[in-house]
Amino acid sequence: MSSATIRLTTGQALIRFLSRQWTERDGVEQRLFGGCFGIFGHGNVAGIGQALLEHQLAGDTEKLPYYLARNEQAMVHAAVGYARMRDRLSTLVCTTSVGPGATNMVTGAALATINRIPVLLLPSDTFATRVANPVLQELEDPRSYDVTANDAFRPVSRFFDRIHRPEQLIPAALGAVRVLTDPAEAGAATLALPEDVQVEAYDWPVEFFRRRVWTVARPRPDRSVLARTVEKIRTSRQPIIVAGGGVIYSGATQELAAFVEATGIPVGETQAGKGSLRWDHPSALGAIGATGTPAANALAAEADLVIGIGTRYSDFTTASNSVFGHPDVSFVNVNICAFDAAKQSGLMVTGDARETLAEVRAALPDWSVEPAYAQRAVELSQRWQRSVDELYRGDATQAAVIGAVNQAAGERDVVINAAGSMPGDLHKLWRQTDPKQYHVEYGYSCMGYEIAGGLGVKMAAPDREVFVLVGDGSYLMMSQEIVTAVAEGIKLIIVLVQNHGFASIGALSESVGSQRFGTSYRYRNPKTGLLDGDQLPVDLAANAASLGAQVIRASSIGDLGAALEKAKASDVTTVVHVETDPRAAGPESSAWWDVPVAETSTLDSTREARASYQRERRAQRRYL
Repeated sequence: MSSATIRLTTGQALIRFLSRQWTERDGVEQRLFGGCFGIFGHGNVAGIGQALLEHQLAGDTEKLPYYLARNEQAMVHAAVGYARMRDRLSTLVCTTSVGPGATNMVTGAALATINRIPVLLLPSDTFATRVANPVLQELEDPRSYDVTANDAFRPVSRFFDRIHRPEQLIPAALGAVRVLTDPAEAGAATLALPEDVQVEAYDWPVEFFRRRVWTVARPRPDRSVLARTVEKIRTSRQPIIVAGGGVIYSGATQELAAFVEATGIPVGETQAGKGSLRWDHPSALGAIGATGTPAANALAAEADLVIGIGTRYSDFTTASNSVFGHPDVSFVNVNICAFDAAKQSGLMVTGDARETLAEVRAALPDWSVEPAYAQRAVELSQRWQRSVDELYRGDATQAAVIGAVNQAAGERDVVINAAGSMPGDLHKLWRQTDPKQYHVEYGYSCMGYEIAGGLGVKMAAPDREVFVLVGDGSYLMMSQEIVTAVAEGIKLIIVLVQNHGFASIGALSESVGSQRFGTSYRYRNPKTGLLDGDQLPVDLAANAASLGAQVIRASSIGDLGAALEKAKASDVTTVVHVETDPRAAGPESSAWWDVPVAETSTLDSTREARASYQRERRAQRRYL
C-alpha cells in the first residue's frame, strides 16, 4: 500500500471518496452515487458546499453532480426513488445544514430504512470543538454535550456515525458504504458532520481515494434448508407464492415466471412486489392482502403453504394476519435478510431470490400443482379482470383516473404513488407490463413522496415516461420539487387528483364510526363550529403553474385521455388536473385491516363500528 498522502479538508476528502465508489453485480458495474442533492446553510456551505464546487470545477473524470433541492425531506424521497429504480445498486447523496435542515431528513431516513432502500445522508452538526457553544440552531441537552439534534437519526438509520475528527472519516465512510451495498442491511446511512470538522485539513492516504468496486453478491441457500423447502412444496396441495420487492431487486422476475410455469403455483404480489409477473400471466393473481384482489385473497385463505419471496410480511400483505386462513398453513420464506426470512415462524431460506428460485426449480423437475387448482387460479383472475374493465369505465372516480393513466402509459413507463386510497386502488387495478413500471411507496406510506420520488425515478430512468399520481392532500404537503424538475429540465407527468380533502382517511374515518371528521377541506361552519362549511376556493392547478409547470385542466374523465396524450407529447414537466368524487366507491378487497375502534362511545356510529371490528378480529391469528 502506498504511503503517499494528499492534504484536503474533510469535506473535500469525503466528496472525492464518494465519487470513486462503484457497485458490481453479475459483472455489470455502475456508480454507487449518481449525484448529490443539497440545500446549503451555515453548517455545510463552507465544508461540503465548497468541496462540491471545487469538485465540479476541477473537471474530475469521476463525477458527482450536484442538484439543488427545495426541501430536505423531499430530496431523500428523490434519492429513494432513484435507488429503487436502480435495484438498490446505485443511489444519491443528500447534504444539509445544521438544525432544521438536518432534522427535516429524518422522515426520509425512516422511509428509506423501512423500505430497505440505500441512501447516504450527510446532515451537518454543531461544532466538535464546542468553542462557540451554543451555536445557531444547536439543541442543548443539559445531560450531555455529546447529544445533538442529529441523534434523532440513530433509530431510523441502518448506519450512524458522527465524525469528531477528520481521520475518523476513513472507517466511517467505508462502514457506511458497506451497509449501502449489502442488500440484507440496506437503508439510510447517516454521517453527521460537525461544521468545523468539515473544513479542517488533514493529510489523507491516497489509497483512501482509489476506485473501489463493491460486489453485490448473490448468496445461495443452505443445502439442507433447500432440501426441506423442496419437500414442503412437494407435499403441499394448495401452495401460493407471495412475491415481494426482493423479487424485483434481485432481477428474479424471469426466473419466477419460469418457476410458476413449471409448477403452476399461483402468485400474489405485495405493493413492492407488483410487477414480479405481468398482469396477464396465467399464474398472476394480482395484489394480495388488505389491498388485494378477490382472486389472490380467496386462494390465500385456502393455501396450505405460503412461499414468501423477498417480502417483509407487512400488515397490509397479511391483512393484519388474517388472510392466510388454512388451519394448518405453513410458511417458506426466501429472503436475503434473515430478519425477514424468520417471520411467520416460517422455514428460513436465506439467500438471493433469483438463485434460490433457480435451485428449487431444478430440484422439482417432475412436480406441479393439480390441474384443477391451477385452473381455479386462472378463473378467479379472469373474473377479477372483468371487474377491472367495468371500474375503468367509471365516471368521476379514482378507478377511472387510474384506468386512463394505465391506458396512456407505454409498456415501460412508470407510475408513482405513495399515500391515501390511491395505493390500494392501484395495487388492485394497475395492469403492469414491466418489472419497474409500478412504483408505489407503501412501506412508510408517506404523503408528499410522490412528486419527489418521481423526480428520482426520472433521473434514474430518463428514457421512460414517469406518471406521478398525487392527491390534493399529498400535493399540499410537498409539491415544491416541481421547481427542481423544471430547473433541471427533468420531465414529469403529474396527474393531480383533486377531491377537496383526504379521501382515504375520510372513508377510514367513516368505517370506524368517526363520520369523516376532519377529512374535508372546508371553511369552518359558524353554526356547527366544525370544518363542514363550503369548499375552500383553492386552485392547485394555478399553484402548479406558478411553480413553472405546464398545466392542463381535464374537465372530466372523458377529457383526461386527451390531456394525458398532450402531456406525453410535451417535453416539459406537465401537471394534468382532474377532479373526482371522494365518496365514489372504490374496488372492494374482501380482506381486513386492523384499525382499532373506540371500545366505548356515545355515538351510534362508533358503537356499530366497534361491533363490526370485534367480528373481524376473530379471523386474526398468530402464525406459530
